[in-house]
Amino acid sequence: MWLWVLGLGLLAVVIYDLLQKHHAILRSFPLIGHFRYILESIGPELRQYIVTDNDEERPFSRDHRRWIYASSKKENNYFGFGTDNELETAANYVIIKHKVMGAGPSAAGEAYGTPGTDTYPLPCAKILGGARGRARAFRPESVVNISAMSFGSLSSAAVSAISQGCRIAGCLQNTGEGGISPHHLHGSDLIWQIGTGYFGCRTEAGGFDLERFREQVEAHPVRAVEIKLSQGAKPGLGGLLPGAKVTKEIAAIRGVPVGQTVYSPATHSAFGAVDEMLDFVEKLADATGLPIGIKSAVGDHHFWEELANLMSKRDRGVDFISIDGGEGGTGAAPLAFSDHVALPFKIGFSRVYRILAEAGVHEDVVFMGSGKLGIPADAMVAFALGCDTINVAREAMMAIGCIQAQRCHTGHCPTGVATQNRWLVRGLDPTSKAARLANYVITLRKEVLQLSRASGVAHPGLLSGDMIEILDGRFGSATLTELFGYQAEWGFPSEADRREIVQLMQGGAPA
Repeated sequence: MWLWVLGLGLLAVVIYDLLQKHHAILRSFPLIGHFRYILESIGPELRQYIVTDNDEERPFSRDHRRWIYASSKKENNYFGFGTDNELETAANYVIIKHKVMGAGPSAAGEAYGTPGTDTYPLPCAKILGGARGRARAFRPESVVNISAMSFGSLSSAAVSAISQGCRIAGCLQNTGEGGISPHHLHGSDLIWQIGTGYFGCRTEAGGFDLERFREQVEAHPVRAVEIKLSQGAKPGLGGLLPGAKVTKEIAAIRGVPVGQTVYSPATHSAFGAVDEMLDFVEKLADATGLPIGIKSAVGDHHFWEELANLMSKRDRGVDFISIDGGEGGTGAAPLAFSDHVALPFKIGFSRVYRILAEAGVHEDVVFMGSGKLGIPADAMVAFALGCDTINVAREAMMAIGCIQAQRCHTGHCPTGVATQNRWLVRGLDPTSKAARLANYVITLRKEVLQLSRASGVAHPGLLSGDMIEILDGRFGSATLTELFGYQAEWGFPSEADRREIVQLMQGGAPA
């Protein structure tokens, strides 16, 4: 009798797990998936004796993952009983210098204390495309946006969830180099990334097709175009999409034959030098009126010096630059590339910013940063170094269910995020995960705003390198300005710019 009751109870749990839409793990792994949540709930007790502490795991620590998960679910994301980090002997540890007499609500904008503004809309301080007078220049509504992740590397459900979440949060979604898919079209504005494979705008021979490019822009909600030179996961390396993964849907989106292996070379065929690249940028801008930018990890500094020198002549230029740190990693890559090629974000970004600032063209560019910047303190460092916006990728994946299983390259992601396996994809419900993505982005914006106000400024665009110190592990520290050789006037707006940003935060139209 009891066995029948137990069996019926377990069957009821299985049926519930298969039908519910809140937990992808339970939908894909009914019954046994509960063990994951049980072990998670007693994790703090277990970790007192075995396994790892809250800050040991990589690439994202347990504390960081917990903050993302709690934020995405609108749960309590506070931590009790003080920090468990050893601050005095911690090397390269970030300290945000609060101001005793802070900016206060009035300087940050009274709108943030009024009903109906719980999405914390935090607009970019610069106009994207404004410096070069692009016909379709615009101010990004959010300083936090979603980084490049292609349909194909992510599942259809994951891309759909991110698109819907971006619409709710009012932020931009980067398509990744795999082209614009139907799953991107759920109300979000897009940054269309064009890689060396020119997917969605390629000729039959694999080159760039300007007419197809123009058609795609006209047919979709594209706000800007990003030319991908390299990414943090595998800089300097091309890509290979096995024929087995080139389904009819993916083939149609990318403009390639069904079932045929597709190779993305390491370099572009449309241009071969910085001078030619700027000609290509202006051609795309002339054809569409859109802001055009580039994305790259940082290696050889000569490229950036030549770019800055050519842009200083003022006749051509990119509208934005996305710098990806070598620690970035949504793409699968050989171990040596992911571990040792390209500079980490702080070093790489500061080097590029310094080169452009010395050439006097840094104010003409919207700087975007990516590479583990989706945690508030890391985002603050990026803004203080000169970023105008930040892009998040793996943090967004975690917001929609990723558990850092690190099986992205196998096609067997258990949460349905980075796989094309139909059963696993079924476990991810785009509607519920869209809300979680939006919650995460909104919470990140909120905490960045709170930290900025604690630092005495009304907007992260007003942060300077002097407002953040890095501990050296020997009871000493240095500011970002000192560490990275910045000049004070580079990273801090003028008084007129400050007034304009404060006016922007208060909901007015800047002059």
